[in-house]
Amino acid sequence: MCLGIPGQVIELLDGYGNQLALVDVAGVHRKINIGLLDDGPLEPGSWVLIHMGFALERVDAEGAERALSGLELMGQSREPQAEAGEAAVER
Repeated sequence: MCLGIPGQVIELLDGYGNQLALVDVAGVHRKINIGLLDDGPLEPGSWVLIHMGFALERVDAEGAERALSGLELMGQSREPQAEAGEAAVER
């Protein structure tokens, strides 16, 4: 699995060499290029991992959830947050 943002295909867009799809990414609709996928046509409801506007890999709903969980983990600090009112630096 590649590092990418999971998105669910809403619809395939006409034109552009049949290489664009409208995808829901965390509630935001984005046009992405699906031309790099070589394992058959996509259908609405399919999940893909997106990097730099390109769908790089198909995943199932479980794979999309794992990718999203991994991205959420990477966004969290490794250091525990100081409690409100506590000094951030001990002396």
